[in-house]
Amino acid sequence: MKDFRNLKVWHEAHQLTLAIYKNTGDFPREELYGLTSQLRRSSVSIPANIAEGCGRRGNAEFHRFLQIATGSASELAYHLLLAHDLHFLSDSAYGSLSDALLDVRRMLTALVCKVDADRQVAKC
Repeated sequence: MKDFRNLKVWHEAHQLTLAIYKNTGDFPREELYGLTSQLRRSSVSIPANIAEGCGRRGNAEFHRFLQIATGSASELAYHLLLAHDLHFLSDSAYGSLSDALLDVRRMLTALVCKVDADRQVAKC
């Protein structure tokens, strides 16, 4: 069992989630159960799946949860774009959040590749 708090990607995903919560606090009230909720849920899913994967046995399960986190990151990318296009997020907020998300996605991809490589070696 790995401690997810030792992973830089988890830390960055957690910081992104905190920023999403901060930036969605002023969204229109009628979006509370719509886009606000979707942004928050997809952002929370990234570090939550990293953490859950760390608590599982073996690299195969860890890999699967990293893939789920990657899917949530893609979902979040769309929700951010929609929020920006609806003028709920300013250009600067959208840029900052998108940049942070891109960093998380790159780290997730690198970690998935590393876990994949470790799994291949283990099969030999």
